[in-house]
Amino acid sequence: MQRMRINGTTFLVAALVATVGAIAFPVWSYADRSGTGQANVAAGTVNTQWGPLTAADRDLIVRVRLAGLWELPAGQQALERAPSQAIKEAGDHLIVGHTDLDKRVRIVAAQLGVALPNQPNEQQQGWLQEMSAASGAEYEYKFVNLLRAAHGKIFPVIGTVRNTTRNTLVRQLASDTNQTVLDHITILEKTGKVDFDAIANDAVSGTTASPTGPAAPVPGQIAPSAPAAEPSANLPTTSSVSPGAPGTVNTGRPDPVDTAGVLG
Repeated sequence: MQRMRINGTTFLVAALVATVGAIAFPVWSYADRSGTGQANVAAGTVNTQWGPLTAADRDLIVRVRLAGLWELPAGQQALERAPSQAIKEAGDHLIVGHTDLDKRVRIVAAQLGVALPNQPNEQQQGWLQEMSAASGAEYEYKFVNLLRAAHGKIFPVIGTVRNTTRNTLVRQLASDTNQTVLDHITILEKTGKVDFDAIANDAVSGTTASPTGPAAPVPGQIAPSAPAAEPSANLPTTSSVSPGAPGTVNTGRPDPVDTAGVLG
């Protein structure tokens, strides 16, 4: 009989512990929210006078700096080797664009306290070595496609940070970077040497998802015409479409304000 009372007491204590744990766990797990999107954003975020600075914000700042550290030498090499006018023009855009962006990113990094690298990463150094070792048509192919692929991969990253950042300095840097990257993509494509098949294949390598989107067009069948998208009333407007001829990108913008004296 005593043994049964001991077992019963043990069972009761265990049940109480389990009940308290069941009540406490949801409160702890909700407050911690480890692994959730909100927790991932909060992790590593610091407050600044320009707004919260997230890990993704800092990553973009560093990547903008890294881009200039290898693309400036690549542009300089193109001007020095000048195998064709198209490659020379692309090199010119790389030098001008990244000289400007580097000023901007150094100012922003100084204001936000973000440490910047001073040399390209290992992969970028490898790309420069590939270009240096190539000549003639092979050099032109590597120059154009290594740079075009790199710009294409950073493009969506810029858009994501521009969309999500709450930091005004990072938002402006993302806007400036977006202009420069689009200009470089455009001028590289203007060479006529971009291997779009290679870029498309690289983008889907390793993916297994089925393609989505509208149905493929039927050969010989004319798609119905779409009506114009326009306002329902004749309203006065003052803005205009972005300037620039087709195949060009307007990168004109005011010089950065160097309040920290970074540029000397």
